[in-house]
Amino acid sequence: KRYVHLGTGNYHAGNARLYSDYSLLTCNEELAEDVHKIFQELTGMGRPAQLRHLYHSPFTLQQELLIQHIKQERDNALNGLPAKIIFKCNSLTEKEIIEELYRASQAGVEVKLIVRGMCCLRPGIAGVSENIEVRSIVGRFLEHTRLYYFHQNGEYSIYLASADLMERNLYRRVEISFPILDDKLRARTYKEGLEIYLKDNCQAWIMNSDGSYTRLQPQEGEERISAQHYLVEKLG
Repeated sequence: KRYVHLGTGNYHAGNARLYSDYSLLTCNEELAEDVHKIFQELTGMGRPAQLRHLYHSPFTLQQELLIQHIKQERDNALNGLPAKIIFKCNSLTEKEIIEELYRASQAGVEVKLIVRGMCCLRPGIAGVSENIEVRSIVGRFLEHTRLYYFHQNGEYSIYLASADLMERNLYRRVEISFPILDDKLRARTYKEGLEIYLKDNCQAWIMNSDGSYTRLQPQEGEERISAQHYLVEKLG
């Protein structure tokens, strides 16, 4: 039996004290075989590996995972089906992904982006991105996770990744993205990694259409929600 560790971060001991990342330790044989093929690819001279579950840059992560799944949500919206995309990452600067997210918004896809750092997309522009919200969470821990959620007409999928949505990550590095296959883990990842961050009204900054940010404040009588505080209390 083979065991593999997949994560959104790295093995830097100093970063581990401050960064928030996700890890998956699994003996799933299909995932293990994909990882084995990637290591063969890194140490060999052959063609890019054909993988069953993992996507990897600079080969398949951008086009086959991100672009194709965004287009699928757009098609669903155009056909009258519920459609939603949620991305959580450090930076969003890659032009083609931004353009596809604009097209998805124009088709009626609900797009939620949790981008801690650089974001070249502009939300809330009439006729372009009115269905897109961008928020940044700034708190005690440095948000470093990368999660990509696609609604898929209710049969939602979540991919974790080492890659941000930047040219350097998608074109010039070896990065991977992997699915959460277990139903319970996928539900937990959604709740703890996305849902609570979209409810945060204490440490969230909302991007305006001009690229500026406004700090979100709880309204009078509204429950105060901090995603990081919630997770510390639950998991600490």
